[in-house]
Amino acid sequence: MKLLYQQMLAFLGVIMVTLSVVSILFIQSTTNTVWENSFDQLEQYTSVLKDRSFTKVNATTYMINTQFLNDAEEILDQQHVHFIIYNADNQAMYPNERSRASRPIDASDWAELKKGNAVSIRELARNPADGSQQSMTIYYKPVFLSGKLLFVVGAFAPVEQIQTSIGKTERNILIAFILSMLAAVFISYFVARFQVSRINKLRRATHQVATGDYEVQLKLDGKADDEISGLATDFQNMVDSLKASEIEIKRQEDRRRQFMADAAHEMRTPLTTINGLLEGLAYDAIPEESKAKSIELMRNETNRLIRLVNENLDYEKIRTNQIMLSKVTFNAREDIDNIVSQLTQKATDANDHLVIEAADKVKVFADHDRFVQVMFNIVQNAIQFTQDGMITITAKNGYHQTEFAVSDTGIGMTPDQVKNIWERYYKADPSRKNTKYGESGLGLAIVHQLVMLHGGDIQVTSKAGEGTTFTFSFPDEETAPKTVELAQS
Repeated sequence: MKLLYQQMLAFLGVIMVTLSVVSILFIQSTTNTVWENSFDQLEQYTSVLKDRSFTKVNATTYMINTQFLNDAEEILDQQHVHFIIYNADNQAMYPNERSRASRPIDASDWAELKKGNAVSIRELARNPADGSQQSMTIYYKPVFLSGKLLFVVGAFAPVEQIQTSIGKTERNILIAFILSMLAAVFISYFVARFQVSRINKLRRATHQVATGDYEVQLKLDGKADDEISGLATDFQNMVDSLKASEIEIKRQEDRRRQFMADAAHEMRTPLTTINGLLEGLAYDAIPEESKAKSIELMRNETNRLIRLVNENLDYEKIRTNQIMLSKVTFNAREDIDNIVSQLTQKATDANDHLVIEAADKVKVFADHDRFVQVMFNIVQNAIQFTQDGMITITAKNGYHQTEFAVSDTGIGMTPDQVKNIWERYYKADPSRKNTKYGESGLGLAIVHQLVMLHGGDIQVTSKAGEGTTFTFSFPDEETAPKTVELAQS
């Protein structure tokens, strides 16, 4: 069975049960009210008869005012109300024609009357006038004098009018019930259709995602904050996450292909050079005076391959948290001075000027060898992309951290280049792939991972044609984390 009909049946079932309960309670309440009103009227009649239909003769004798009773019955003839009077011996005294045919009041009811309690009887009862069994409403009220029962006044009427009134009420309720059910059918259909249409939108969106199409914008009708709306919101968030994941997977796959191509290129160049020189040596194609230079070139290319492999291994160890840091507190200024000394010749070749802006003592808490590796790679990168410019190295102690900055006046980078600068084998200037500085494209990727592994932070700001600034920091011993888990990419 389709969900539409299931929902309709559920709504109809709830509405039908509710209407049935309300109708039954209303009919019962109306019936009880009609019966109670009828008995109230009869009780009022007997009270009037008790006070007006008897005339006192002496202290112990009363005379029935027959004329008043006859006039009262005539007035109430349209309501089919009649009266009967019993003496203290449970014998009918009025009217004569009824008293001859009437039967005594039932013993149980007579016992209640002798106690001074009024008695009301309804539904199938004995007609006090002729003793026949028919639907009657009867009300008996006793009259006492000095604690002694004198007589019982009774008023009775057939229940046809009461049943007719109740029947009309029941018919009206039945008509209302039928009309309500018809209205409920239409209402439940549209409500169920509305809910099912929302579910169908979810279903179509799910099928669309299942086919690999994540361009889904799920908007449900209405502003209800219900479970289906919540499900739609969660589903949309899931689709957005899947879409973002797909984009990231595609980007990573492109980077993987680029990585394989770059790795192959980086390794092929020195291998081709070495192979060519070996063939030249094997076939004596290289003059004797050039052999020493060829051997030196092969040694350089071999060292380049070793550096490339070592940097790949180093990067993977850092990325997979397999590297252990041995952090100590030392003076960073001494290492900066040593790095500047080592790179002075390279800076001179590029006509660059190296400047240090730091105090004589700048304490830093880090792994000494890794700190040197970070600083060396960043300064070397600045030299690589700066020609006829200035490179400024800044170091200072901040609040619970040591702050460093390396600024250059080189070629700078575009925003897209800055965004990808930490990717391995990414080079902001592809034309420099074969330079002797930073040939692998792994230097900055390693720098980024090492700083993160220390619990520090590294940022880069750059503008094309104006230069680049690397800003990084290391937390002090008090705030440095014990261990850092790096996200694998």
